[in-house]
Amino acid sequence: MTLDSTAHIMSSIGAELAGRLRLVSPDGRRRQAPCPPALVLVAHGSRDPRALSTVRALMDRVRETRPALSVHLGHIEIDEPPLPDTLAALGGSEAVLVPLLLSPGHHVKRDIPEMAAASPARARVAAPLGPHPLLVETLYDRLTEAGWPAGTEAATRRASAVVLAAAGSRDPDSAAGTRRTARLLADRLGVPVVPAYASAAAPTVPAALRALAARGRHRVAVASCFTAPGRFATQCAEAAPWIASAPLGDHPCMARLVLHRYDQALAAPGTITEPALASA
Repeated sequence: MTLDSTAHIMSSIGAELAGRLRLVSPDGRRRQAPCPPALVLVAHGSRDPRALSTVRALMDRVRETRPALSVHLGHIEIDEPPLPDTLAALGGSEAVLVPLLLSPGHHVKRDIPEMAAASPARARVAAPLGPHPLLVETLYDRLTEAGWPAGTEAATRRASAVVLAAAGSRDPDSAAGTRRTARLLADRLGVPVVPAYASAAAPTVPAALRALAARGRHRVAVASCFTAPGRFATQCAEAAPWIASAPLGDHPCMARLVLHRYDQALAAPGTITEPALASA
């Protein structure tokens, strides 16, 4: 054994002993490890009852993935519980808000931070879920489940394409995020992926399908870039000339992505929203 390796072992032992000693109080009793900040999943909300059950299933999967973490749910609109109520119930404790939204936009930049600032919680707002390779892996798996073939010949690929159907936003950062997700998915599939939108942005899903058909792409799937079922997801799927994937839902990669955004927000300096002061 070299001196360097011996020194490394001794250093590791010292670090381990120091870590254990920090958990012991001066009177010899074991200190309780501090609880991590709560994770608050922030969903948009929908009149489709499947949306709430889907988001709850994702919340359960996040809890299963990291059992020691306190996980809560709040909605921007429509569904219960509203995000302000969830934050109020947390009192002045620290929390990380993870938007279940797939690109930057008004909700991420304005609505969620404003709700956090008006609450008593010491809140950090994490980045949206996309773009990210884990999101792309979920999209790929959902397409495969819908019937996308794992391997295709070159001639078949020349006639194939995917429309990435997203909600849409007037915010240019949102469109940029969706385009980035489309590029990553195209690299994964080996065929063109065109971003299209259900509202507020162009092209629409039908327009994207027509443009692809004009280019000789007649074997086109619609990839549902929606966290949960709802009106937009249903409309986009109904436009599919071939197959349409299910919403992202509680896929294991989605749970991993939620926790990744949570960890990123904790590691980022200067992201805490101070609690709102009580009015006099």
